[in-house]
Amino acid sequence: MIVEHLNLVDFRNYATADLTLHRGPNVLVGSNGQGKTNLAEAIVYLATLGSHRVSSDAPMVREGQEFAVIRARLAHGSRIVLAEVQLNRQGANKARINGSPTKPHELPRYAHVVLFAPEDLQIVRGDPSSRRRFADQLLIQRTPRMAGVLADYDRVLRQRTALLKSARARGVRGEGLSTLDVWDDKLVALGSEIIHARIRLASDLQSPLAEAYSAIAGADHGPQLEWALSLRGGDPEEAQEPDADAATDPRGDIEELFRATLQAKRAKEIERGLTLVGPHRDDLILRVRDLPVKGYASHGESWSMALALRLASAELLRAESPAGDPVLILDDVFAELDADRRQRLAAITVGYEQVIVTAAVEADIPEALHRHVVRIHAGTISDDRDGRTDADD
Repeated sequence: MIVEHLNLVDFRNYATADLTLHRGPNVLVGSNGQGKTNLAEAIVYLATLGSHRVSSDAPMVREGQEFAVIRARLAHGSRIVLAEVQLNRQGANKARINGSPTKPHELPRYAHVVLFAPEDLQIVRGDPSSRRRFADQLLIQRTPRMAGVLADYDRVLRQRTALLKSARARGVRGEGLSTLDVWDDKLVALGSEIIHARIRLASDLQSPLAEAYSAIAGADHGPQLEWALSLRGGDPEEAQEPDADAATDPRGDIEELFRATLQAKRAKEIERGLTLVGPHRDDLILRVRDLPVKGYASHGESWSMALALRLASAELLRAESPAGDPVLILDDVFAELDADRRQRLAAITVGYEQVIVTAAVEADIPEALHRHVVRIHAGTISDDRDGRTDADD
């Protein structure tokens, strides 16, 4: 897939913006705070329905405006797709494909993007929510219908938790809250589908992860990833031990265990006013040298794991997508890497159909990726080829 053109309206610091992109490497250069990462964020949103910087859509709408628009012309071989999303401060977002209204969760069927960013270090060093977000955004790209499943799960989770808080406030005991059974059924059905998809994703990522880690680090430390499931009785927010049998559980067994665990935890959930088990409390455990990355890996090993996760994601999408390669976006990554890792990452990624690199310092970009330079200054986009201005704020 190729992003041929990006148009923004009232997105971040851009009143309007137009960016033409090319096959192969594209370089966006600008000092920090000028708007280059905003362009990358807009492209990523079409593919993942989320931002790598904020957890809600409102911060992406320009100050003083009610909505922002992202439009992109995407080339899938000889086929051209026009994808558009309107991000609203209030109410549901809207989307169009080739001018026809569609649901936003359909957009990832057409936009395939893998982002590398400094924030990726939080995937391996941060709290479990960072790893869940990484996995779920990849799930959406791999199986776009999962966007709806994840959204429905979050809605059911909020409603069930609100009921638990109400019960706690009223002093209701577990056996006196029969209305919870309806929400348990919905939570189990949706949550089991998410758990099953995540376990399958971890299994499918294992081989490309090992290859990518070796290529980036120049060493084979046997990276591994497994899910620690809250429904198995541990607390993955604290524990670092995954369950070795998790990957072999069929979905039916997960549903049965999920339902039984909810019943066993009901009194404690009412006491705390929280839903204590489910995919919202699971953790993806990452290991190198048979040790958890979090707390044990060096800075270099952590960066190698973070980059390997993104490269493995790209390889998985590349192998499965009829649209061709995903677009790779390397957002201010090279400034964080030593010279060795810079060259290795450039050598691996340069072979993709389209690569977009952002950098504050042009000299940080390896020669292999140093092509089609565009400069960003205060929301103004200028092409090095002829000095013309494509957009201004």
